[in-house]
Amino acid sequence: MQREQLADLAAFVTVAQERSFTRAAAKLGVTQSTLSHTIRRLESQLGLRLIARTTRSVAPTDAGERLLSTVRPALEGIDAGLVSLGELRDKPAGSIRITTSSHAAETILLPALERLLPDYPEIKVEIAIDYGLTDIVTQHYDAGVRLGEQVAKDMVAVRIGPDLRTAAVATPSYFAKRRPPRVPQELAEHRCINLRLPTFGGFYAWEFEKASRELHVRVDGQIAFNDVLMALRAAYAGLGIGFVFEDMVRSDIDAGRLVRVLADWCPPFSGYHLYYPSRRQSLPAFAVLVEALRYRPSRAKAGRKSPA
Repeated sequence: MQREQLADLAAFVTVAQERSFTRAAAKLGVTQSTLSHTIRRLESQLGLRLIARTTRSVAPTDAGERLLSTVRPALEGIDAGLVSLGELRDKPAGSIRITTSSHAAETILLPALERLLPDYPEIKVEIAIDYGLTDIVTQHYDAGVRLGEQVAKDMVAVRIGPDLRTAAVATPSYFAKRRPPRVPQELAEHRCINLRLPTFGGFYAWEFEKASRELHVRVDGQIAFNDVLMALRAAYAGLGIGFVFEDMVRSDIDAGRLVRVLADWCPPFSGYHLYYPSRRQSLPAFAVLVEALRYRPSRAKAGRKSPA
């Protein structure tokens, strides 16, 4: 196979996966016209149409799907082989892409990277904030970070954080005019700040549990967000009750700036895990990152500070 043919196949795989010449060209760093010419040249050489183009969509043909299933694993193998050459360096090197939520990025990933990256200047990490359950294989991420209960069974999962709790909170001024809810069902009498998350296919139903009794409560209010940090800001502004992670508001609860309700309905649950396909384990840079993130309860307790 000539070098030009290998480059053309790599370009085809990118177009087929992105299903867009615009996105594929941006990813490859070429113009759309150059990329279109590349695909036409490959189709001409094979005597087959590989990509079906319309004004609204781009998708592989049956022949394209068959070629994609053959070529993509081979190219991924080549990529993994090139990355594994990092073992011959003095220190691990390479780029790592991770999809995660903003809360996990702020509380788990960034603190770990602050400790790791200064010692490994040739490791680069790209973090993508995403609240959906991204398919890390098809989207070409090296790993994802999600709550333990959300990790697919066919992935390797490494615990990277402690158990978490949720907290329903609002300002003292909000509750000055309304009786705090004593049970989750009484949230129907309150203005609540909704979260629309792709993971749940719509508005998130607040999850409660007490004495083995589980409740999923659909709340209502005047405002909704698709980001938990913005929902918390709305709670600070007195717009209603917000439902967030406890560690985000613990100091404000202790200081009286926020009032917590239904605490007895919010037990701990499995915290964040790093998950990835098993083939990533052999890459030196990735192995270093996994060890830096791995949750060690004794270390976490030693480094914990009391809320201000």
